Amino acid sequence: MTFPRRTFLQLAGAASVGVFRPELAFALDYPTKPVRLIVGLPPGGAPDLTARLVGQWLSERLSQPVLIENRPGAGGNVAAEAVIRAKPDGYSLLLVGTPNIINAALRETDNLDFTRDISPVAMVTGNSPFVLVVNPAFPVKTIPEFITYAKANPGAVNMASTGTGNMSHVSGELFKMLAGVDLLHVPFRGEALAQQDLLSGRVQVMFDVLSASIEYIRSGMLRALGVTTAQRVAVLPDIPAIGEFVPGYEMSAMSGIAAPLHTPRDIVDLLNREINAGLADPRIGGRIGDIGSPVMAISPDEFGRTIADQKEKWTKVIKFAGVKAE
Repeated sequence: MTFPRRTFLQLAGAASVGVFRPELAFALDYPTKPVRLIVGLPPGGAPDLTARLVGQWLSERLSQPVLIENRPGAGGNVAAEAVIRAKPDGYSLLLVGTPNIINAALRETDNLDFTRDISPVAMVTGNSPFVLVVNPAFPVKTIPEFITYAKANPGAVNMASTGTGNMSHVSGELFKMLAGVDLLHVPFRGEALAQQDLLSGRVQVMFDVLSASIEYIRSGMLRALGVTTAQRVAVLPDIPAIGEFVPGYEMSAMSGIAAPLHTPRDIVDLLNREINAGLADPRIGGRIGDIGSPVMAISPDEFGRTIADQKEKWTKVIKFAGVKAE
């Protein structure tokens, strides 16, 4: 999702509300120079804006600039490698997300492993929903009807995704595994192309990020069958969670901050406390929530367990589906 420049600047500017706390800079002798927060996506989207809000908050709280560096490429691996190879001194941080975890599951034989070679710092958002949407001409209106139709027509239902190994893809593969259906995966190069063919009816179904499809759902151009989170979501209260009909199904996106492996624990704990303070502040946490993702303030250890659990889950799905890294 890309934001208009005026909206982007308003949201990012609203982050400049922290209270200066210079005593923090001396407690650990950190930070004494600018900190880099590296983002594996281009400027302008929701993850980039989240990073800028967090970065501005930390700049105010730690009395040192937090500079956002956008390094897109290789599904986030360019940015991840830059941080993994950086000195573990707290001056190089990474905006991480579920795609990083999926990439780690896809590339288990690579020399670099995101889940093994980083120090989790703080979770920022979690439980961000995707939604199972179909073209209105497709003759199903509920999850049970969809499963029945797919089982009666194995391999005949085209499932769009924004690319092989992307979240829209593995969300569908998890559904196939748990519901026992055979859908034909049709990868596209990005959100716009996938939605275009879904709206035209050339493909029938897609597991799409909710924020990207909500207006099409509201206008009737797409039909929502279920959300991927464990619970229903407030913006679509009448749409069930897929897990209500497919036991064990749950998929949600998350984001957070990580540092290189072996970053000193006192620095990790300091950053965790300050980020969590921002998430608790409605002027920051509320702005991040406006982007469409609920904020999640947890400890570094809890964040690490979340990453490990997610990797185990997606590794199973990827092996089931036979997905290969491109």
